[in-house]
Amino acid sequence: MTKPNFFEDMQSKINQAIENSPVKDIEKNVKAMMSSGFSRLDLVTREEFDVQAQVLAATREKLEAMETRVTELEAQLKKA
Repeated sequence: MTKPNFFEDMQSKINQAIENSPVKDIEKNVKAMMSSGFSRLDLVTREEFDVQAQVLAATREKLEAMETRVTELEAQLKKA
């Protein structure tokens, strides 16, 4: 079960208020205002975040393997 998204909940409440209001232009203005505000924030979707988290995890694994390999090679050089 997913938690209700804050922004979806806010939009729903705004829509309910607009439906009960004779002024239909408010919806357009609020959506434009919210879009403008969100565009100024440096937000990413959850999907984009999850993809980047997976890329980072894979990169960390490769880095750790390379560090281990370098340590092994350095040890071999010291023996020679």
